[in-house]
Amino acid sequence: MVKLYDKGVYLLNGTEILEDAREIKEKTGREVSPGEAAKDTMAYGILADHNTSGNMEQLQIKFDKLTSHDITFVGIIQTARASGLERFPIPYVLTNCHNSLCAVGGTINEDDHMFGLTCAKRYGGVYVPPHQAVIHQYAREMLTGGGKMILGSDSHTRYGALGTMAMGEGGPELVKQLLNKTYDIKMPGVVGIYLDGEPMKGVGPQDVALAIIGATFGNGYVNNKVMEFVGPGVSKLSADFRIGIDVMTTETTCLSSIWMTDEKIREFYEVHGRSEEYKELKPGAVAYYDGMVYVNLSEIKPMIAMPFHPSNVYTIDEVNANLKDVLHDVEQKALVSLDGAVDYTLQDKIVNGRLYVEQGIIAGCAGGGFENICAAADIIRGRYIGADEFTFSVYPASTPIYMELVKNGAVADLMQAGTIVKTAFCGPCFGAGDTPANNGLSIRHSTRNFPNREGSKLQNGQIASVALMDARSIAATAANKGFLTAATDLDVEFTGQKYHFDQNIYANRVFDSKGEADSSVKIKFGPNIKDWPKMAALPENLLLKVVSEIHDPVTTTDELIPSGETSSYRSNPLGLAEFALSRKDPAYVGRAKEVQKAEKAIEAEQCPVEALAELKPVMEKLHETYPDIDRTNLGIGSTIFAVKPGDGSAREQAASCQKVLGGWANIVNEYATKRYRSNLINWGMLPFITEENHEQLSFKNGDYLFVPEIKKAVKEKAAEVKVYVVGNGDMWKEITLKLGDMTDAEREIIEKGCLINYYKG
Repeated sequence: MVKLYDKGVYLLNGTEILEDAREIKEKTGREVSPGEAAKDTMAYGILADHNTSGNMEQLQIKFDKLTSHDITFVGIIQTARASGLERFPIPYVLTNCHNSLCAVGGTINEDDHMFGLTCAKRYGGVYVPPHQAVIHQYAREMLTGGGKMILGSDSHTRYGALGTMAMGEGGPELVKQLLNKTYDIKMPGVVGIYLDGEPMKGVGPQDVALAIIGATFGNGYVNNKVMEFVGPGVSKLSADFRIGIDVMTTETTCLSSIWMTDEKIREFYEVHGRSEEYKELKPGAVAYYDGMVYVNLSEIKPMIAMPFHPSNVYTIDEVNANLKDVLHDVEQKALVSLDGAVDYTLQDKIVNGRLYVEQGIIAGCAGGGFENICAAADIIRGRYIGADEFTFSVYPASTPIYMELVKNGAVADLMQAGTIVKTAFCGPCFGAGDTPANNGLSIRHSTRNFPNREGSKLQNGQIASVALMDARSIAATAANKGFLTAATDLDVEFTGQKYHFDQNIYANRVFDSKGEADSSVKIKFGPNIKDWPKMAALPENLLLKVVSEIHDPVTTTDELIPSGETSSYRSNPLGLAEFALSRKDPAYVGRAKEVQKAEKAIEAEQCPVEALAELKPVMEKLHETYPDIDRTNLGIGSTIFAVKPGDGSAREQAASCQKVLGGWANIVNEYATKRYRSNLINWGMLPFITEENHEQLSFKNGDYLFVPEIKKAVKEKAAEVKVYVVGNGDMWKEITLKLGDMTDAEREIIEKGCLINYYKG
């Protein structure tokens, strides 16, 4: 079904995989080095076209367009304004698809929307009103272009199927683009995804995506690399099918994606009235890939990703055949991710030997596409979901899709079966809509199934869980009134409805400045929209208290700062920070704020020991070796330890919430994603790495870590620093922490204290 090559390979004429350069010479008469052939990948060509550094090893990328949604655009624009923003230099689209139905905090959600509209007018952007489209569907329909690059402040910014290399990053990276700066990275590796065969009837894009995620996430095969989709199987997939696979590549932890394009993609652009944006893309005659994933589409079966990660994959047949064993395995894994905070079981879902689920949802950028919903309607037509616990909701990804589904009768078929058809909204994907009942199990064609991401609150004793599936098998399960069913088990005649795009929907409702800024427009600020607090520059020396210690194999950004209703406070940095780590370590905020008292005393030119009495023995021990340390050359703050943090969302708040609470660093064994590490750096936090086994650390929660001459170390590009653990009693132990690779600009950002200070300087 899926095979990973254990080394780099060549691709000849886009069709033949060759593992040895000698085979290339035999077939072509040419001697081609891996370095030379790597330039024949599609990814290399697009990156070269957008690189401004003149050095293809150290890229400085300028993107063609930007996009953000209402969880992130307020913070981004506020940061850019504080850094000197006068107008948007490139098209910047602000969508309102995340908190448009989340009635938390009175007026604060609509206040943010009005902030977005007035900023689009003042700075020359595009504003997409609530319910019109989810961020990525609007981008597919209106922003993409062959050979272009788009940067979005959402991790699922993936438009490779349409020939656009797109990346999801934290807000500060968009700020850099708004200020005419660049996105600086090393040349990423490129891994080929070779598609062969053709999907069987009833198999959908989520099935293929989950199979790929299951094969690549755990081993990091494509981590921070570009996934390049090639092979004869590509042509067997519709544009919608490709899009459905592509959006889920984020869950492999890859950096970006790009696909071969053909007449089906040309037709997509023509249907959307943008035929001039089509560009044929294909690898050169001899292309070299750093790895290769071979996928036989003909062997893919309906899949399910069980709680609590998209990589926890099985075939639906496997789950049904080994139900008790699979559910027990899920429960055992949950003991780690839930920390025993609640009793969790799925055994009660076994009813008469079958798995019963309480909810089905098809939604958002992954599930809400036209073909997915048409297929679901075909499956459920003439059937009924029943009058028991099971509920079924469908969210088309845009109003144009919704209108076409109304016109072709799909909405009527769904509603007659008992389905609730809602507007374009991302809520079910991040916990702001359709939260199941306590201990409920939901099957969803959406992007993620992390713990509590569906909206349950662990700190309140609640737990629900999500399994990811394709829309077709969700509809089949709905047709069987909630009993898990693969779409391939039903005899369905798929109608293959043709899509017609009504461009008037956006023309009538979307504000598009056409790039014209109007400085006379006054920005509307709601009372919850607050400026960023002032942030100190990196001190000469640093004293850090460990205020949280997380030993999960992977820590998601949803655990660092919960999504869902808490995201409504996104425009208030200090207000949102109150929720940091609330589901993983509820005591974190209190601990961090207690330590922050000492730094605030230093900034007020007062004695930190008087503000925080527990510092007295720590400072006394420190002065035995470093007698000259005082409040004029010392900063005091907090740090957390996590094994592998940052999987999932691109939301910068995972870092900024720590920063505004006095956080100066993270200490990890490994960063799950490049974007989380970048978020830390852009907020002036030190991205430390320890090589110590996480179960045998030299420090623990509550210990102080003294980092002498840290400013000098950052300035002089030190790869590692000496740190001293100051624990209870007479403890004084030296350890080594690594800083990892950083660009000159990143080091200067840390020295200045954050990106805002960097641009002000």
